[in-house]
Amino acid sequence: MTYPKHKRVCALLIISLLLGLAEFGSYALQVNGLYEQRVAIANESDTERDRAFREALEAVLLKITGERRWLEHPVLQQAVRNAQSYVEGISYASETVEVIADELPRPADPETDQAGQVDPELAASSLPALREQRYIDVNFAASLLDELLASANIPVWDSNRPSVLVWLALQNAEGERSMLTADSNPRIIAIIQDFVTERGLPIIFPVLDFEDRRALSEEALWTQDEAVISVASSRYGADSVLSGRLLFTASGELVGLWQFIFQGQVEVFDGYDEELAGYLNAPLDRITNQLASYFAIVPETSSQQVVRLRVEGIKDLSAYSALVSYVSSLGLVQSVSMAALDGERLELQLGLLGDPQQLFELIALDRDLLPITSSQLDPRTVLHYRWTR
Repeated sequence: MTYPKHKRVCALLIISLLLGLAEFGSYALQVNGLYEQRVAIANESDTERDRAFREALEAVLLKITGERRWLEHPVLQQAVRNAQSYVEGISYASETVEVIADELPRPADPETDQAGQVDPELAASSLPALREQRYIDVNFAASLLDELLASANIPVWDSNRPSVLVWLALQNAEGERSMLTADSNPRIIAIIQDFVTERGLPIIFPVLDFEDRRALSEEALWTQDEAVISVASSRYGADSVLSGRLLFTASGELVGLWQFIFQGQVEVFDGYDEELAGYLNAPLDRITNQLASYFAIVPETSSQQVVRLRVEGIKDLSAYSALVSYVSSLGLVQSVSMAALDGERLELQLGLLGDPQQLFELIALDRDLLPITSSQLDPRTVLHYRWTR
C-alpha cells in the first residue's frame, strides 16, 4: 500500500490541532475543502484527467452530503459521468511517496512472460522505496453542485459540523487492556483519520492526561459506563461522544461494543469484523450518517422562511461585522439584513432555507451566541442571544 507523505503529515497535524483544541474545550468545528479533492494520477493525459474528475466529484459529493447512499441516486450518477461540467479549477502537484516491497515492480518470468516474485536484490536495495507521485487538485463550483443537489432534493451538510469525541479501550488476546493513544496505536489513528478526511467528520481525541485518567478508568470505559463517560467528556465540550471497546481475539477476530451519545440520547450497538479498518469504519459511518441526516438541509430557496435574530452585546463596529460574518457563514442562512439597532442590541432579519428550530440547533454547535430566555419573545419568529466573541 502507498502512503503519500503529505497525507501522513496532514493527519498528524490535524490530530495535534484537535488535541490542542481539546485542552481548552471544543465544540463544532469548521470543515474546510469540502468542494475540492486531490486525486493521484499516472500522467496528465486527457483520459487520465477525466477519470480523476469523476473520482474527485464522487469524493466531494460524499463529503457535502455526508451519506454514501446518495451516490446511488441517478441524478448524481449522471453528474459523475459528466464531472467536467462542474469543475471550476485544477492544478497539478507532485509528492515523494514511500512504496513497500509488495508494491515494487515484479520482473517477468522469461519462460511464461508472467510476473513473478520481487527481485530480492531490488527489494533489499529499495526498502524503503521512494518514488514520485503525480496528483491533480480539482476544485468544483459550489453553486453548481448545490443546484444539482437541490434539483434532486438531496440535503447538503454545512461546513460547520458537530465535533465527535472518541474514546476507545483495547484488550489483546492475553487480557491486557489499554486506552487508545496516537503513540501506541498509530494504525488505528491512521484508519480513523482516513475516514475523517473522506467524510469531513470533525474528530477529537482525548489527551489522556492525569485528569482524563482520573475521571475515566479503563474499566469504566470497557464496561461503557455512560454516566462516567459523560462526566469525563464534559471538559472537551464536544457535541457528541463515541466510546467503544475492542477485543482482539486469539483467532484474529475483532469483537466489541460501541456507544454514541448525541442530543441527550444514548445508542449502543455491537461491533464485529475480521479486519481492523472494517471494525472502525462501521461505527464511524453509522454516526456520520446520523449527524448528516440531522443537520443537512436541502438547498431549496423556494421554501425560505424569515426569522428575526436579536443579539445583545454588540459594542462596536468590529463586533457587528464579526456577527454578520458569522451568521452569513451558516449554511441555513440565505440572506441577512438589518432590522433594528438600539445601543448594544442588534436585530437581524434572516432568510432561512429551513425552519428556526434548525437554525437554533446549528447555532448551538458553537459558543459565539449564547441563548437568552425571554417570555416576551416568540421563539418561532425571534431568536434572542448574547454575542460572546
